Formats: sequence, structure tokens, C-alpha cells
Amino acid sequence: QVQLVQSGGGLVQAGGSLRLSCAASGRISMYAWGWFRQAPGKAREFVAAISWSGGSTRYLESVKGRFTISRDNAKNTVYLQMNSLKPEDTASYYCATTFRPPTFEALEYNYWGLGTQVTVSS
Repeated sequence: QVQLVQSGGGLVQAGGSLRLSCAASGRISMYAWGWFRQAPGKAREFVAAISWSGGSTRYLESVKGRFTISRDNAKNTVYLQMNSLKPEDTASYYCATTFRPPTFEALEYNYWGLGTQVTVSS
């Protein structure tokens, strides 16, 4: 059984930074990671994804240049460094894994974290 345990998040002022982490436990290998977010009353949306090797990444257009996804395979952990945060980044953030290449399609992801809240005040 694979479990994804998230940490990080919290309340920050606009322009600030936060780093989210997500660690996988259990038997899992050769997987890509993704980050998604969901704001109240809105659909879950793709934020970023990274391949097993880390050599391929994808980002939501509105976070390009501000967010960076990275991974540490020795620790089975993925990170999302979020800089220059904006109030519209406020949402619950979820990590997920897929055995496919990095994709923005939520249905392609097999395991999900429980989410962590990010709130950006103006």
C-alpha cells in the first residue's frame, strides 16, 4: 500500500514563499509526481509535474517562473517551491503519483496525498 504524506503550506502574505513536500511510503518505483490544487467552489487544477529522472517538468502557465517542482528519489519525496505567491494561489494543494510520463490529467494519477492548505493574503 502506497501512502503520500504531505507537509508545508500555511498562511503567507502576497509576494512571499512557501515550500510543500510530499513523501511516498510503500513499494513504488519509476513514477512521476504531480501537484494539483483546488480552491473553494472550483475544480481541481493541475499545477506542476516532474518525471522519474527529474529531467522533464510541466507547469500550469500561471505559475511558470514562480513555482519549481523538484524531487529527491533517495527520499521518495517531491517538493513544490512557491515564490512570489499571489492571492489567487490560495487553495488546497495535493501531491500525486503516476506511472505514466508527467501529465496534467488528474485521472492518470494513481495515489494522492490528503492535501495541505495554502492561503495567500493580499
